[in-house]
Amino acid sequence: MKRRLIVTAAIIERAGAFLVTRRSKGSHLEGVWEFPGGKCDPGETLAACMARELDEELGVRTVVGEEVFWTAHEYSDRIVELHFLRCAIEGTPEARLGQEMQWIAREALHTLEFPPADAELIQILAGTSGSGATSA
Repeated sequence: MKRRLIVTAAIIERAGAFLVTRRSKGSHLEGVWEFPGGKCDPGETLAACMARELDEELGVRTVVGEEVFWTAHEYSDRIVELHFLRCAIEGTPEARLGQEMQWIAREALHTLEFPPADAELIQILAGTSGSGATSA
């Protein structure tokens, strides 16, 4: 049976651009862009996970908002249950783990390579999907 991971990812938007980070060398899906976040610890709520991960990765305090989208995606070695949460951050994000980081305009999201699990969210955020917030 494949391992199931519960993961949170932050949708942080400022002036029509989204904060994204690049997966580090040696990590699962290295080199692809993603919304910052990470794996939940056992018993941890989605909001607590999101706040912890953004503090660890970016050094910011976070106000966690509503869940915009969730999906489950099966990879060859794992199943990832991915929860995208709208977040507001306090402070200036810093790439604490050495990862690349950038603000990307809504209309340019499609120019970056994201994990397969993010495909539908990218369509929603870029305005190329007819739906609003959805779930898998």
